[in-house]
Amino acid sequence: MGESERIRVRLVRSPIGTTQRQRQTLKALGLTRVGKVASLVANRAVLGRIAAVRHLVEVEHEG
Repeated sequence: MGESERIRVRLVRSPIGTTQRQRQTLKALGLTRVGKVASLVANRAVLGRIAAVRHLVEVEHEG
């Protein structure tokens, strides 16, 4: 988990039927539509947000 390590996060399942908190987490990650990809710095805050919605997203390392 280096400073410049980046990950690619893709929203693969619809947030319909999820809690408001999970929808807010997706918005904070920049994932507003199914299929959208966000390139994020892999820090503890981002990894925690991803863990909260891990059933809705797909994660891969960049590089």
